[in-house]
Amino acid sequence: MKRKMLSGKDLIKLGYPEGKAIGIAINTVLKYFRRSEKEEIYDALKAVLANPKAFVQDSIWSKTALALVPSEKKSMVHELLKNRIDYQIYGGAEIEEGARNQMEIAMKLPITVAGALMPDAHQGYGLPIGGVLATQNAVIPYGVGVDIGCRMCLTAYPLDEKFLTRHQANLKQMLLDNTCFGREVFKRPKDHEVLNRNLFKEITILKPLQGKAAMQIGSSGSGNHFVEFGLIDLPEHNEWKLATGKYLAVLSHSGSRGLGAEIARHYTRVAKQNCLLPGDAASLAWLDLNTEAGQEYWLAMTLAGDYASANHHQIHERIAAALGEQPLLQVENHHNFAWKETLADGVEVIVHRKGATPAGAGVLGIIPGSMTSSGYIVKGKGNATSINSASHGAGRVMSRSAAKNAITKKMLKQELQKHSVELIGGGLDEAPMVYKDIRKVMNYQHELVEVLGEFTPKIVRMCGDESPAED
Repeated sequence: MKRKMLSGKDLIKLGYPEGKAIGIAINTVLKYFRRSEKEEIYDALKAVLANPKAFVQDSIWSKTALALVPSEKKSMVHELLKNRIDYQIYGGAEIEEGARNQMEIAMKLPITVAGALMPDAHQGYGLPIGGVLATQNAVIPYGVGVDIGCRMCLTAYPLDEKFLTRHQANLKQMLLDNTCFGREVFKRPKDHEVLNRNLFKEITILKPLQGKAAMQIGSSGSGNHFVEFGLIDLPEHNEWKLATGKYLAVLSHSGSRGLGAEIARHYTRVAKQNCLLPGDAASLAWLDLNTEAGQEYWLAMTLAGDYASANHHQIHERIAAALGEQPLLQVENHHNFAWKETLADGVEVIVHRKGATPAGAGVLGIIPGSMTSSGYIVKGKGNATSINSASHGAGRVMSRSAAKNAITKKMLKQELQKHSVELIGGGLDEAPMVYKDIRKVMNYQHELVEVLGEFTPKIVRMCGDESPAED
């Protein structure tokens, strides 16, 4: 609908009172209903006006409804508990104060049931990266994170270390030909069933995102996302009953791209409008799963997680085709997600793992290090104290801005040469030195996971086509 097709006079004729509600309603229509028929828009506006209280928790019309019945805001104000719930910290000596403070606040939310902080934890938005939080019938968009369903995926092939050494140049070109990062997309993106799901038609905010999702599928984001060739070292009597030794493997780290980011932004705004929390707790605003907005977010989050998985599968399919080989094994897991689970005492909860790996008994996952340090295939031990979770990586010891000021191209180049790693793209803010020692991190969580195999990166591609180590 064009702007000229709806005015304040139109809303006054419908019965809207002059004032703030009219402006908010017009902006809502312009943002979410540009392609809708006039009758559909007017029906929605009339419904909100007739019963604004019914739309206070709506993901689209909540701001308009609250402008019509501002008194409803009183019921949305929540106080924190005076005393926080106890929680377990793993590797506390390595965790910065900012992450601890964020977790302390999260453990005072009136919806919190349990929590844990992983050894790779560092400060984020809302819940810290590496934070695990179990809540009662409520989901926190910033407890999930912006890159919904971000995940790891590893595929190993029946090729050995000699193959990698002999074909290093070819493998580098395979990464350039079969992966895309940041704003780059494939000229001919592959189709996938996730793109054709009815949710794109059923949830208003998803309608305009379907085309972008189709363009970006099979690609990776910027920042710490990567696709890399390396070697997976499997011991005797391994999970897959393969011969002991080193196998060529591909490891990828990426998420739900623009789709997940827009879902996160929208429902975080809705949560903050409908769940008013004091001070530093504001970013932990939640959506009640009994509300329409809560149910919508849950469905959209699940869709974004499936989309992230599809991205990885297409990356690995393209590389498998280029190699001309069938995988021997594939392992994947996601983080930045929320799950419905049952705690050891039988209580049903929503478990948020923001930068934390699911580690239930027997559950397989991947915990990467840095571009020059080992990553690990792990099997969860089902530790109840950690809420069946483990770290999702090594964790940062330096912010991006601090890294850019402290690390030079020469320093990065020397580090890469020391470990015989070739880097395509990447930035100084992702240099190995900005991460914790992954061996220490793994030692802190030996009660949480069993190591099944060790991955060593050799050719790494990140956002950008040239290495920052090159002058």
